[in-house]
Amino acid sequence: MTIFFDDRPFKIVRTNQLSPETSQFDQIVDLRLEKLQKSMLTGHTLFLNATATTVMQVVQLLEKDFPRQMLSITMATKEKGDIEDKIKGQYKVIKAAGGVVVKDGKWLFMYRRKKWDLPKGKLDKGEDSRTAAIREIEEETGVKSIIKSKICTTWHTYTLNNNRILKRTKWYLCDSIDDSKMTPQAEEQIEKLDWYSPEDAKPLLINSYSSIRFVLDSLNKMRVKKSGK
Repeated sequence: MTIFFDDRPFKIVRTNQLSPETSQFDQIVDLRLEKLQKSMLTGHTLFLNATATTVMQVVQLLEKDFPRQMLSITMATKEKGDIEDKIKGQYKVIKAAGGVVVKDGKWLFMYRRKKWDLPKGKLDKGEDSRTAAIREIEEETGVKSIIKSKICTTWHTYTLNNNRILKRTKWYLCDSIDDSKMTPQAEEQIEKLDWYSPEDAKPLLINSYSSIRFVLDSLNKMRVKKSGK
C-alpha cells in the first residue's frame, strides 16, 4: 500500500518482501532499537520492524505538522494487513478510478490546474471501478476506450469540509477506440489534452504529481515484466 501525504509517498511493505537494495534511502531506522522521533522524518527514510503502533504514530505526525523535509517513508512490517485496516479506519474513504489511455503507442495526458494529469474521478453510487474509469475518461476527455488490464491502486489524503479523506484510486490500462470527439472538459478545469509517447512524456512528469509518476512507473514495470527483459 502506498499513500500520498502532501504528494509524498508513504509505503507499507511486508518485511519479507523488502528489496535488499537500500541505497535509495537517506537513513534506515530499526524501531526495535530506536524510539520514533519526528526528526527521523527527513529525506527518504526506511523504518524496519514497524508495528501498528509506530505506523499510526507516524501518520499522526504527518497529519498534525507535516515535515516539509520529508521526501518519502517506507515502513517494513510483519503486520501489513492489520496496519492498512487501522489507517483506513482513521479516514473517510472515497473511491475513484482512472486510466492510462493508449493510442498508437502514445498516452493521453490532460493539463489541469497547472499540472499534467491523467483522467480519473469518483465512483457513482453502485458503480464498479472499471465502469467508472471508462465513464470518467469519456466525460473528461471525450475519448471512448476499453480496459486492457489493471495497473495499480493509489491512495492519497486531503481535507474536505474539515474532514480528513483517504481517496482510493484504481488505475487501468486502456485502449482508445474513438477519439474523434476528444475535447477537454471545461467544468473540471481541464485546459488541454494531447497524446505523448512515453519518452516525450518525461518532461511533462516534472510538472505532475508523485501519484501520477507512480502509476506510470507501475505501468512500465508491468511492460518490462511482460516482455521478460
